[in-house]
Amino acid sequence: MKCATWLALGLAALAPAVTAAPLMAASLTAVPPMAAPALDVLNTPAVQAPQALHGVMQAITRSGDRLVAVGERGTVLLSDDNGAHWRQAATPVSTTLTAVQFIERQGWAVGHAGVVLHSSDGGEHWQRQLDGRLLAAMELSAAQAAGDEHRLAAARQGVTDGADKPLLALSFSDASNGVVVGAYGLAIITRDGGRTWASLMGRIPNPQGLHLYAVAQAGNHLYVAGEQGLFLRSLDHGEHFEAIGTPYEGSYFSLVAQADGTVLVGGLRGKVFRSSDEGQTFGAVDNPMPVSINDMRLVGQQLLLVNQAGGLLQASADRSRLVPIELAPGAPLTAVTQAADGALVGVGFAGPVRLTTSLNAAE
Repeated sequence: MKCATWLALGLAALAPAVTAAPLMAASLTAVPPMAAPALDVLNTPAVQAPQALHGVMQAITRSGDRLVAVGERGTVLLSDDNGAHWRQAATPVSTTLTAVQFIERQGWAVGHAGVVLHSSDGGEHWQRQLDGRLLAAMELSAAQAAGDEHRLAAARQGVTDGADKPLLALSFSDASNGVVVGAYGLAIITRDGGRTWASLMGRIPNPQGLHLYAVAQAGNHLYVAGEQGLFLRSLDHGEHFEAIGTPYEGSYFSLVAQADGTVLVGGLRGKVFRSSDEGQTFGAVDNPMPVSINDMRLVGQQLLLVNQAGGLLQASADRSRLVPIELAPGAPLTAVTQAADGALVGVGFAGPVRLTTSLNAAE
């Protein structure tokens, strides 16, 4: 879960404007303030404005040679010159977007209000595939079919609550198969690129409905991490899950799964753990900075991590320790990726920025 989203899981709703109370001429009695209708973030397109280039961004990725970043108020930014210049894409929602991934030109972005957006052209255009109301109805239907009274009660409450369903992370193994997780134990899966979705909540051993902050895949293996040291593993692409104990009871916010069976998970207080047996057992990774891990990303053979203070770290080749990477002064980072020219490009509280580091092949 990213930045301020970790601090407050509710929807980032705009405060309603309050109109001045007119005076009634006859009685000189003040009329109570009238609140403007709440903004419907699911049906209000993101505002197109120059300020969006410097807004709070939550995630960044690549679509071919193009960089795509997402953030608050439904903002999607695109760069076709390795992060030197950016422009804003139109999106159909104005709710915070928390994560984004592309498989070639097919891409998905997820966020608050249960939003799943899809692009089939490298991020130029976006359509809404799912929202919190549809998600709640889907889980209610699944709970009714399962006949689980506890799950059914929670699903009914979800429908009553409406669209406040923050989605926080996604992982697509190819253009058809993807998993999205979020707050309150939300977990959904698609086998057709998002045209249809199914709930995973009945398959996941998470009776407390703990928040799910991270998801990763390697082959048929699927891993999910979240609150209170929760770590879940599926060896059959999401058909069945098991909970596996880890050395830490704090929240995990980031997760990486490598093809060789290595799995890394990181979270509160800079705690990072490594498994070399597909998530069965874990050992600690030495981290000299006890600051919560925001983002963990494989960049070629490098494993890069961003912490909540905006710092950048690199894992050693054997993934046993982390080394801080010196950055030029600037706004704190929330995520990082690599541009087509080898440059590292980050996003954070002041928009996207090309980074000047010893790792930056383009500098």
